Amino acid sequence: MYGEKIKKILEFKKIKEGDAVILKTERNEYKGIIMPRIGYGDKECLILKLTNGYNVGIEVNRIIDIKKTEGDIVPLRNVSQTEDYKIKGNPEEEIVILGCGGTIASKIEYRTGAVYPAITTEELIQSFPQLKEKKIRTRMLFSLLSENMTPKHWTQIANAIKEEIEKGCKGIVLMHGTDTMHYTAAALSYMIKTPVPIVMVGAQRSSDRGSSDNMMNLMSALIAAESDIAEITVCMHATENDDYCYLHRGTKVRKMHTSRRDAFKTINGNPIARIYPDEDRIEIISSYEKRGKNKLIVDTELNPNVALIYVYPGMKTDVLDSLIEHHEGAVLIGTGLGHIPTQLIDVIKKHSDKKPIVISSQTINGRLNMNVYETGRQMQDAGVIGHLMDWTPEAAFVKLMYALAHADNLIEVRKIMETNLSGEITERNEE
Repeated sequence: MYGEKIKKILEFKKIKEGDAVILKTERNEYKGIIMPRIGYGDKECLILKLTNGYNVGIEVNRIIDIKKTEGDIVPLRNVSQTEDYKIKGNPEEEIVILGCGGTIASKIEYRTGAVYPAITTEELIQSFPQLKEKKIRTRMLFSLLSENMTPKHWTQIANAIKEEIEKGCKGIVLMHGTDTMHYTAAALSYMIKTPVPIVMVGAQRSSDRGSSDNMMNLMSALIAAESDIAEITVCMHATENDDYCYLHRGTKVRKMHTSRRDAFKTINGNPIARIYPDEDRIEIISSYEKRGKNKLIVDTELNPNVALIYVYPGMKTDVLDSLIEHHEGAVLIGTGLGHIPTQLIDVIKKHSDKKPIVISSQTINGRLNMNVYETGRQMQDAGVIGHLMDWTPEAAFVKLMYALAHADNLIEVRKIMETNLSGEITERNEE
């Protein structure tokens, strides 16, 4: 609720929340919609949603005049639950959009000012009216913040993808929150061999912001889903500008910034393609699996009892020992070429004959090489897996879940981990 001063002004002018208004101050004139007060905001600060999509707060003492205006300045959505939206046509020509939530199709929760995922298919269509120009069908799997994603959700997504491909479709777009999108992309890459494109997409900035990247990312993902690139990929802004998007391989992509629109980068390689949505054009950069080459294979067996452990200077041996003890395998995020503090090597020796211990690097870029320094050689002697690998920590983490579910012993686990399954290991780094 707004404070008494604002309430009196609005009541006198017969204005309520949701009304379109013109508001004048000494310096400016604003056109927008009266929004509910943010729960923790100033009670005497009126919130307007402007025509450019941004919100602005105006102190009550600055208001000279405010009046209701006719017209649809910035429409507020009031959407009810409906059946899936579908354009009629040949199923094999349709793109299936699967929704998992995330910022790409989000709304504002005005009590706190936070964003939360849109729930219904109709909300999605209202958010992206250009979708009506595409041959699509949509299906909301769940509405989840990506930080709450678990291996069980990866399995649910993989099974839904299997169902949709078996029904017949040209490609699949999976809308997902960005925080853990690279984990899900890696998981799907190990679980699915696909004859059609499977493109993950998200947004760094919500739809109420003028700088939102959701529309460009989604339209680029749809172009990728119609293309010949039949892999698990991630499609996101390539630069801070609205010029083109990159299409990243699912096992090589990583979120590298908290908020920039070009946060997602291909690690130790190049993206597969650049996508120019305004031109409906794809520019190929790297080799890829072509449409129709692979038959559909979905294998959702994972062992989620794996730890991902960031190693740090002065880490206590009992901390590492406890973490490994309570899991069936562990991926260590070590330093440099793949090292850990010397005092921790005895902990590795204690466990490595019973469970797999894998190494990745905090530097993210570059290849592990445990032959250069004595610590690395000691780690190899202790049984650590990862020499000469260039995987990301997340790709190694999910891969170990896959390996444990598909191996009967440590030798088989090592063999799976050291085999390039879905592009997570490159024979030679590209610059």
